Amino acid sequence: MKIVSNKDNLQILHEDNHLIVVNKRVGDIVQGDKTGDKPLSEVVKEYIKEKYNKPGEVFLGVVHRLDRPTTGIIVFARTSKALSRMNELFSNRETQKTYWAVVKNKPNPSNAKLVHYLKRNEKNNTSKAHLKEVPDSKIASLDYQIIKELNNYTALEINLHTGRHHQIRAQLSVIGSPIKGDLKYGFDRSNPDGGIHLHARKLTFVHPVSKENISIIAPTPDDVIWNTI
Repeated sequence: MKIVSNKDNLQILHEDNHLIVVNKRVGDIVQGDKTGDKPLSEVVKEYIKEKYNKPGEVFLGVVHRLDRPTTGIIVFARTSKALSRMNELFSNRETQKTYWAVVKNKPNPSNAKLVHYLKRNEKNNTSKAHLKEVPDSKIASLDYQIIKELNNYTALEINLHTGRHHQIRAQLSVIGSPIKGDLKYGFDRSNPDGGIHLHARKLTFVHPVSKENISIIAPTPDDVIWNTI
C-alpha cells in the first residue's frame, strides 16, 4: 500500500479534494473529548491548512470513529457534500470493513459467523454480548477467520456486518478469545503502549463524488507481533 504522506507522524493513506484517510495510531482520539487531549481531527486540519495554505477555518468532517486503543483506517471528509454522503454509506452499511486482531485462545471453529445482542453500559463504557435479545440490546454480527497461528496468540481477520460500540472486543471476549492487551474485555495484562491488538485493516467503498471504487489498506503498527503476520 502506497503511503501518500507520513508528515509529522501523520500517516495519510488517501487524499483527494473531498476525502482524507489516515492510519490512526494507538492513543490517538479521533474527536475531542473530556480528556482535553488534541484529537486527530485537529492534527489533520493543521496539515490541510499548512499544505494548501488555507486562510481561516478548515472544514473537516468526522465520518466515523475508532476506540482510542485501536489502530487503523479513519476517514475524514473535506467537504460537506462528501460528509453527508459518507455518513449515508456508513449508516446504510454500504462499506466493507475488515479488521485484524491478535487474540488469546485460538477460537474454535477456525472460522465462523458470530451473532450476538450487545447491550451498552454507559457508566463503565463497555458493551456486553448476549446470545439472546435483552432489553435495550442491539444485534451485532461479524465473521472471522484465522489468518496465522503465532507462538502464544492467534491472528484473525474479521469482517464487520454491523458497527456497534466495542463490538469486536465484546464478541471475541464472550467466545473466550479476548484481544491482546484488552484488560476491559478479559485479557490478563495491558500492552506497554496502552493499546490493544485490534487494527482497522481495510476499507472498501464507493467514492461519494467521483463514484469510483476505493479500497484502502492500512499498514499494521511496527511491533514484534504485528510484524510476524
